[in-house]
Amino acid sequence: MRDFDWRAGVERALRLWRSSLQVRTIAITLVLSGVAVAIIGGYVSLSVGSNLFDSRRAQLETTSASATLTGQRFFDEAIDQPGSEDLDVTIVDAATAILGAARSTGGAPQYAIKRTPGQDAPGGSAGIQSPDLDQTLISTDLRTAVQKSTEARTQYQSVALVQSDSSVDPGLVFGSTLSVRGTQYELYLVYNISDAQLTLGFVQQALALGGLALILLIGAVTYVVVRLVVGPVKLAAETSQKLAAGQLEVRIPVKGDDVIATLARSFNGMAASLQSQITRLAALSQVQQRFVSDVSHELRTPLTTIRLAGDVLYDQRETFSPSVARTAELLHTQVERFESLLADLLEMSRYDAGAVDMETEPTSLVRLVDDAIESVTSLAESKGSPLRLVAPGGYFEAEVDSRRIRRILQNLLGNAIDHGEGKPIVVWVDSDKKAVAIAVRDYGVGMTPAAMERVFDRFWRADPSRQRVTGGTGLGLAISLEDAALHGGWLEVWSAPGEGSCFRLTLPRERGAVLAGSPLELPPEDNIPQSEAIDA
Repeated sequence: MRDFDWRAGVERALRLWRSSLQVRTIAITLVLSGVAVAIIGGYVSLSVGSNLFDSRRAQLETTSASATLTGQRFFDEAIDQPGSEDLDVTIVDAATAILGAARSTGGAPQYAIKRTPGQDAPGGSAGIQSPDLDQTLISTDLRTAVQKSTEARTQYQSVALVQSDSSVDPGLVFGSTLSVRGTQYELYLVYNISDAQLTLGFVQQALALGGLALILLIGAVTYVVVRLVVGPVKLAAETSQKLAAGQLEVRIPVKGDDVIATLARSFNGMAASLQSQITRLAALSQVQQRFVSDVSHELRTPLTTIRLAGDVLYDQRETFSPSVARTAELLHTQVERFESLLADLLEMSRYDAGAVDMETEPTSLVRLVDDAIESVTSLAESKGSPLRLVAPGGYFEAEVDSRRIRRILQNLLGNAIDHGEGKPIVVWVDSDKKAVAIAVRDYGVGMTPAAMERVFDRFWRADPSRQRVTGGTGLGLAISLEDAALHGGWLEVWSAPGEGSCFRLTLPRERGAVLAGSPLELPPEDNIPQSEAIDA
């Protein structure tokens, strides 16, 4: 559950990052500001720390040198005083004088006076040190450096001082040499410099708080600036979405004379121009639809009269001379074509007006296909194109308007016969639990990609010079596409020059369902044995 919530949070954050320019701008500004403040703060912290250490070291080095001179002067004066034969007492007194001179702002240091190895010890004294001094603080390297020092200068080394509460403080150990009755001794002073560390910590804390405050201030300023800039852009995006949704009257409020105001005025001018053009085109479209509908209806009455007169002449053609009989036959054929064209125009006008409805019922698609094939069998035989139905079996029933599906099949089969070049025509029917599909495949001339893009256009023909035997009006595929869309289905085409064409109709098995795929490929693989096909 936690993993799911974590992933959901990440997805929401990514979605917000991709969709919000304001969030991206503020986040990038804060990150870059944080990096810049971190770099500057780190540099300042290092510089302050280095300066504090160098200053404290120089101060303690001077104090150590002064303490060394005090100790050397004490030993030189003690030689001539009575009772100086006891060297241990003299060294203890010298240590007291040295500590008095070595006291600093951090308090008295720890000390050690050690005889240099290899030196004779007058009076047998090996040295003295502070009772709580950790011997490991005085390293062998430091003692070697002090012993080899030929000048009157101190040597130092940084150390870590472990306190009684196990905490660790920074420290410095300074070493120098003393000459006592011709014997060389080494003086070591151990200073605690935690006061410098505290000062550095305070400076770092101030830098961190100041940097954080600066980042927050930059973020607030960026938020205000981005809101001033992104706000109008967001408003323009929302307005454009409303325009795309059909709310042509919406506009962007114009304030001031800056660039944003100029953008708003330009956008409003564009929206007004689009509204005017869309309104004019909508009016023209309504006039066109009304014209087509009115003309189609007005032509039905005279066409009915012409049809009745033509039928009388057609029935009496055998009593006419050959030329007059031929004229009666042509008149009959063209009147039928005109009726078909008029019916198609009326159907398209209903689609354009959105006044189309359908009556669905559970229907066997195989039976519909079989009836459609039977209706064109004689025509296909006259063209030399054998028809073959491939129906593997399955969930063939679907909720469809059988009249409209039958019209689609007649259009597809008629086109296949017209362009099949006398080659076989195969019809597939297949289905699954969600959809049913019908494919009509011919092996004729085929179409180019450019022709495929326009094959569903109204009154468009791939080859106007080709003689049609089905008497098409040029609206068949356009109406078929509308019929398929009315069912919530797809009407798709595949074609290749010299290889033929294939139209695939995919319909949902239940009315209102959304298609996710088709049970048939486009084009289907024609590798089914003849024994599995139904000879039409």
